[in-house]
Amino acid sequence: MCTGSIRFGGGALEDIVSLTPIGEPRQKITTTTLRDKKLRHEPITCLTAYDYATARLVDEAGIDIVLVGDSLAQTMLGYENTLTVTTDEMLHHTRAVRRGVKNALLVADMPYGSYHVSADEAVRNAARFVKEGGAEAVKVEGGEKRADLIRRIIDAEIPVTGHIGLTPQSVNVMGGYKVQGKTLAAVEQLMHDAVALDRAGVACIYLEGIPREVAAMITAEVATPTIGIGAGPECDGQVLVIHDILNLTFGPPAKFVRRYADVAGVISDAVQAFRADVVSRQYPSDAESYHLPKDTQASLDAVMERKQAMRR
Repeated sequence: MCTGSIRFGGGALEDIVSLTPIGEPRQKITTTTLRDKKLRHEPITCLTAYDYATARLVDEAGIDIVLVGDSLAQTMLGYENTLTVTTDEMLHHTRAVRRGVKNALLVADMPYGSYHVSADEAVRNAARFVKEGGAEAVKVEGGEKRADLIRRIIDAEIPVTGHIGLTPQSVNVMGGYKVQGKTLAAVEQLMHDAVALDRAGVACIYLEGIPREVAAMITAEVATPTIGIGAGPECDGQVLVIHDILNLTFGPPAKFVRRYADVAGVISDAVQAFRADVVSRQYPSDAESYHLPKDTQASLDAVMERKQAMRR
């Protein structure tokens, strides 16, 4: 099956999917860029992407960080939660996103089980995301208890981003997807976690599902840029799941989600229109069909006439 055109000679995907770059050319985003943005008080933008076309559009729109999140377990693979997705599945999607990203910093989630058994295995799996997936940093969930492990990965020349607060890989321990940091003891632990990650040298810290006030305290306390998701506007940057902002999910959105388009509606309308056109034989039209060259058609007509004459 081909996409949008008949292919001859193995043309590149860009020959088929015409995507015009959006905006002016920009410099490559690196981990150093993120710290510079924090110092200049410039908001950092981050979105998830899980495939080539989406990644290319997100990158060309000027987003700073493209995150191949383990949320692809639910958005792309239909799993109930993020715990099921494997390293190989994450690598498959990371490679696809890598082909579409040119300027943004590419971060890949390390899935549940890929860094929990031993530090050696964690480093080995992190290296796979760099060597096989093309990631420029990996994301690890957890605070103080992950600090030594994160140092080991960084010592292997692999940048790491931290993730504290509501950590989806801990959903069974937390008893569900619940806002974290609502008691003084929990706030204190979050502060300890953030400082530990800051000292470990992470490139940024994702703050998920925590009170705005706590996120503001953490952001002011650490030199590392903070990226919020459900953590209020005081973070150094914000991230959302691309499927959430496009209404490509099948459940009610979280409180912090802002929907910018109804792509589900667009897809549904387009599919129904296609089906109706096929059923009513309005598609394809003559203009959407290929035709024989005139000389070939004339030769074919002559052959058919001779065959008909022989049958008489």
